[in-house]
Amino acid sequence: MRAEIPRIEARLARPVGAKADRRHGAVRGCATRSEWHAKARRLHTLEARLAALEGDWIAGRVHVVRGGKRLSRRRHHLSEAALGREAWRERWQAARMFLSADGETGKRYGNETIRVSDAGQLSIRLPAALSHLSNAPHGRYVLDATVAFAHRHTEWRDRVAADRAVAYRVHFDPRRGRWYLTASWQRPAVPVLPLPAVTARGVVAVDMNEDHLAAWRLDPHGNPVGEPQRFSYDLSGSARHRDAQIRHALTRLLHHARRTGVRAVAIEDLDFTDSRSREEFGRNTSLRRIVSRFPTARLRARLVSMAAEQGVAVVAVDPAYTSRWGAQHWQRPLATPTRTTTRHDAAAVAIGRRALGHPIRRRTAPPPHDRRDRAGHRTVQAAPEAREREGPRPRSSGPRTRSVSPDRGAKAGDQCVQHHSGHAAEHASWWLDALPLGPQEYG
Repeated sequence: MRAEIPRIEARLARPVGAKADRRHGAVRGCATRSEWHAKARRLHTLEARLAALEGDWIAGRVHVVRGGKRLSRRRHHLSEAALGREAWRERWQAARMFLSADGETGKRYGNETIRVSDAGQLSIRLPAALSHLSNAPHGRYVLDATVAFAHRHTEWRDRVAADRAVAYRVHFDPRRGRWYLTASWQRPAVPVLPLPAVTARGVVAVDMNEDHLAAWRLDPHGNPVGEPQRFSYDLSGSARHRDAQIRHALTRLLHHARRTGVRAVAIEDLDFTDSRSREEFGRNTSLRRIVSRFPTARLRARLVSMAAEQGVAVVAVDPAYTSRWGAQHWQRPLATPTRTTTRHDAAAVAIGRRALGHPIRRRTAPPPHDRRDRAGHRTVQAAPEAREREGPRPRSSGPRTRSVSPDRGAKAGDQCVQHHSGHAAEHASWWLDALPLGPQEYG
């Protein structure tokens, strides 16, 4: 809110209908008078909410309902939720039950309170008030049930065998009538590797979209290799469904990267927050809806953690103009009679070339009579050490017209912007995304 309030104030200070002036750092104004009034009302609402939150922060008040506000409010609308009072009570008690224990390296099987042996035997250390209920030495209660993990069982077993920390959480699902045990552990930070080392075999470039990931493999010289790949997902439904869809799409992407033999995946460093999308896209509600549904932060964090397990590095690049320049320079040349190249496939090629350090623009073809093969279109990227490789066409000297010099006139402008391959975005900071990895839950 503190970041969004000054942004709205700057827009309200501009005249209605004023355009953005990047040279002087001025933002665009509201399109209509009604939009100006709507933004003013939103400004007052945000200021009131911020004052209330700051007051709660100073007073130390935390508005949290253990079990969830949605389930708490459903108690007053049982008929609409098709729930009985007893069924609601079971869900409420299951959601409010707190039974978890953090692990500690060096303790037996990585956890002293909730202990699971490598054979799957589960035991819980009871508090002193309940020690008379124990059926094992040292105040422990051993359950008859055997624990089995269907996901990452081998990795969990290696950790408990080495007495490395594992956190456990026990919860009950009243709908299925089953008890579940979830194990989680924290991975070390992903090491930042030298960029030439991870891109020596090329990259798999990925263009993230609302409903799919468009991927294409590029060799170290920036040439697209093979066929474009598409990994679809559905972001509708519950949060659990969306998370599973993203995990499945990223798993297929990483398996494709390993099959091709590359060691790096290139993605855009997107930042779609609610306040940024609301003020930047303005009245374009359809684009705002797409941006709000796209979980960039979750997808990027999940990709980094999953890629670290597969031994694949992640390279984040500047997203500026990748879709526009990819469609301009790569969409038509990569199309064949049996393959239709989409705008997203071309954007993936642009992302990969930027990650490899090559300009997005393809090489300029020489004049037809100067081509050695007298046919074809020799505009692909060649290695610097390749003999007799085709170089870019040299720029002709002298003025562009008969009366105007190259650096003068109305169309001279910012040559850095007009020359796509020399734009500052081409050589902006790109790095190995070293996002910190938090605890990952498996089970």
